[in-house]
Amino acid sequence: MKFNVKTDDLHKVKTDLLIIILPLLKYADDKFLALDRLCNNFITKVAKQNRIDGNLGANILLHSIENVQASSILLVGTTATGDCDLSEFKKIIKPCIDQIKILKKKSVAIQIHQDKSKQNEFIQRCNFVFKEFERVTYSYKTQSNKNLIILVDKSSGKIATKTVKEGLALANGIRLTKSLANKPANLCTPTILANEAKKLGANHKSISVSIMNEAQMKKLKMNTLLSVAQGTTQPAKLITLQYSNGKKNKKPIVLIGKGVTFDSGGISLKPSGAMDEMKYDMAGAATVLGVFSALPFMGLDTNVIGIIPATENMPAGNATKPGDVITSMSGKTVEILNTDAEGRLILCDSITYAKKFKPEVVIDIATLTGACVVALGNHATGLMSNNEKLAKSLLRSGINSDDRAWQLPLWDEYGSQLKTNFADLANVGGRTAGAITAGFFLSEFAKGLKWAHLDIAGTAWGSGANKLATGRPVALLLDFLVNSEFK
Repeated sequence: MKFNVKTDDLHKVKTDLLIIILPLLKYADDKFLALDRLCNNFITKVAKQNRIDGNLGANILLHSIENVQASSILLVGTTATGDCDLSEFKKIIKPCIDQIKILKKKSVAIQIHQDKSKQNEFIQRCNFVFKEFERVTYSYKTQSNKNLIILVDKSSGKIATKTVKEGLALANGIRLTKSLANKPANLCTPTILANEAKKLGANHKSISVSIMNEAQMKKLKMNTLLSVAQGTTQPAKLITLQYSNGKKNKKPIVLIGKGVTFDSGGISLKPSGAMDEMKYDMAGAATVLGVFSALPFMGLDTNVIGIIPATENMPAGNATKPGDVITSMSGKTVEILNTDAEGRLILCDSITYAKKFKPEVVIDIATLTGACVVALGNHATGLMSNNEKLAKSLLRSGINSDDRAWQLPLWDEYGSQLKTNFADLANVGGRTAGAITAGFFLSEFAKGLKWAHLDIAGTAWGSGANKLATGRPVALLLDFLVNSEFK
């Protein structure tokens, strides 16, 4: 997968498919008019005959046009006012990008206009195109050899080149997340995740990596994390990545990614139907690695720490049992009522561990609850936070990146569902408000922190015929790291 920037005249661009978002013809730019003249006004005639002009999203595919280097041209209409806003742009571009897969085109060029007064919007348009291009070209089985060319005015060359560099980083970060999440559990163990992190550290001077083993975790009294690992033969790992490109005294943003590389449910064994999808229970960890793979190419002057608690959750004679009481790293005791609510157990110790870094904010990313899927489906990531400013910033980044989240409440009343006679907290709160009580459980370990929780159980992968990882919420988090007031 390659991204390029060109300022060539439209008729000179050698590509399999040239996508032209056609403004109202009376607003057409010089490049388009020159292209049209070279083919004896054929394009404008076709646009008018097929009512493309001023018709948002209307399109027509043209082949082998005289004096044009592109093999095919896809003409796409905008609004009757001659322009389209960002949301309209996204609506019309998505089906256009889909054409790449349908038509099996290897090289695609798209013209994106830049309004100098709307530089941020130009970046968002480009990033959306990059993300969609990655979506239609991704395959777990094969490497993509497709090429995307962004056509801009000469005056936009510098910003466009920078945007493309960052867009490629975004797309590759999403691709790494997908590739790791899609791996079967026998090819993506906690040790393999740790090795992937080490690769990032070896390839980038700005990233350092440390791996903690079970003995080291035991010394730190990370007992809830280790309780999940008791039933598996795969050794648990606590992976820490540090991206240091900000001032030394600048507080870091901490990202914690749930890394359960296979979740059988433990003693509270899951039903066998679709259990294979539980390889995706490390999608939070894959997200953190995807974000870190992008950071060095984006050159952000900030400090970011990634924490990945990695383990399997398996049944065995020595596995944690329902009714067991565990003392967490924080000192809080937890009664394990359901061993299939394991994600919050590895995350709560990781949140406590994160405090040593004196973070600006802590964000955990986890395929945490089926209840979140019931509540929000596959469209929005569930968001909970103890800080409204942080929550609003993440929601804004979700909109900017087209990787949306929806905030759920964390009212004190939900805490009553986690009460037990035998410990400070139970690890489940019953059938009602399951996503919220899971978030509330984590919030009890995040006191004193600006903290947010992203439940990606519904957005990290598709099921059935669409069984593939999505790479979410890499785009949301990268936008947050670039644009938020916490960066």
